[in-house]
Amino acid sequence: MPAVLNYEPFVVRPDAGRPAPLSAIQEEILALKRERNAVILAHNYQIEPIQRVADFVGDSLGLAYQAQQTEADVILFCGVHFMAETAKIVNPARMVLLPDLNAGCSLSDSCPAEKLAEYKAANPGVYVVSYINCSAAVKALSDVICTSGNALKIVSRAPLDREILFAPDRNLGQWVMQKTGRAMRLWPGSCHAHELFTAAQIQRLRAEFPGAPVVAHPECVQAVRDIADEVCSTEGMVKFARTTAAREIIVVTECGMLHRLHREAPDKVFIAGPAGACPCNNCEFMKMNTPEKVRDALKNLSPRIEMPESVRIAALAPIQRMFDWSK
Repeated sequence: MPAVLNYEPFVVRPDAGRPAPLSAIQEEILALKRERNAVILAHNYQIEPIQRVADFVGDSLGLAYQAQQTEADVILFCGVHFMAETAKIVNPARMVLLPDLNAGCSLSDSCPAEKLAEYKAANPGVYVVSYINCSAAVKALSDVICTSGNALKIVSRAPLDREILFAPDRNLGQWVMQKTGRAMRLWPGSCHAHELFTAAQIQRLRAEFPGAPVVAHPECVQAVRDIADEVCSTEGMVKFARTTAAREIIVVTECGMLHRLHREAPDKVFIAGPAGACPCNNCEFMKMNTPEKVRDALKNLSPRIEMPESVRIAALAPIQRMFDWSK
């Protein structure tokens, strides 16, 4: 039997009580939101106090749709830089704010636009499918964008007579190849947070919670995906939590997701996958957003997301193709 854990697992259990009252700073955020005619979009990995004041909490695809469709004057994006860039790409008439411009992404950083441009020049004819976790400049060099929730559908729609380069996540790309049978070249990038999960740690956690299914994000390494009962996007995790008969679920992704899952399936017990010596896995970039920074962004209408119009227009085409193919 696997060795037991040497720390207390991070567990979110059903809470029969009422939600805690909003803090003074959360109330201030809501007042400023009304004053600025703003919409607050928050990724599933944001901290719970931010998720509670958001108008929409979701994954990259859902947030992109919301950003495109909103009629608010201001989009305050609580996520990381590439997500706020995507909002500006699809809705250029709106002011887009990011609470902390330094909230980056290791996966996006693993694929600099100049390196992708060099690769395309050396490999003419390659069809570039880029995961949405990339910069606007990389999107502008891509043929179509995908998310973890629609990657299988998008790759299945790619031209059969073109060789595919899947960038920048090699783990997601490998999973897509396994599921679709479509051979692809894989850019050597990865999410540093998801690569911290190991099969041995998940097996030890499973021994602590026998019978709890393991649901893992496809950005995890193959050894983790292979032992998971379900591999899916964060929105797929919500669906799994709502429909599974299991009361306890081991969740192998960034642990901010447990707050969303708790709201969507409040009768379930959610156990965070461990990362190294920690009982849960936090993305330090996602956690750079704080309620204070959210408030200040709305108060000062800064920091703003800007980009050259030529880059925005070029990046919009593959995003729109994703929207069209996802219908």
